[in-house]
Amino acid sequence: MSLWGVLLLSVAAAASMFGPVEDGPAPSPAELDAALGTAGSKNIPEMPTFSASGLAMPVIGVRAAQIVDTFRAPRAGGARVHNALDIMAPRGSLVVAAADGTVVRLHYSGAGGITAYVRSLDGRWMYYYAHLDSYAPGLAVGQRLDRGDPIGRVGSTGNAHPNWPHLHFAVHRMRASDRWYQGAPVNPYPLLAASRARR
Repeated sequence: MSLWGVLLLSVAAAASMFGPVEDGPAPSPAELDAALGTAGSKNIPEMPTFSASGLAMPVIGVRAAQIVDTFRAPRAGGARVHNALDIMAPRGSLVVAAADGTVVRLHYSGAGGITAYVRSLDGRWMYYYAHLDSYAPGLAVGQRLDRGDPIGRVGSTGNAHPNWPHLHFAVHRMRASDRWYQGAPVNPYPLLAASRARR
């Protein structure tokens, strides 16, 4: 089994047994780089990859085959489920908009750390990006983003373990009256993992 496979199994086990990926031994940055194939800038694609759903992979350098479905993973000792994906990546990896939208909120929270909420142009979807290390230069509330535009960098702010940098990525179906913190969670995994070849 590849190093990435071992890392994915470790992450999945941590998520199912302990809650957030905040427990257990963490790989070194070099191990993460090697596992993701990003141990040199020449290996990092300049453009995002797209799934059959039309969403961009929100972390540059991560392929669909590398993500794990953590949507229903237990959190808070089993009191709730995750309702999001943890996309593991080396700290500083570029986070991009999964879809066209408008930045509706940028803030720091104890759980999510540095976060960004981007609402689709039709208002029906909210895309949530959390545990960022930093925002993209100039990112501002009210800004229009095209799919693939920079949002920030992967980090471990908030309640994420510092040794497990990742993007917490969530999608919510929104009603017209819903505020940024509302909406019904939708599993992003099948949207990001779907192969374009199946179209």
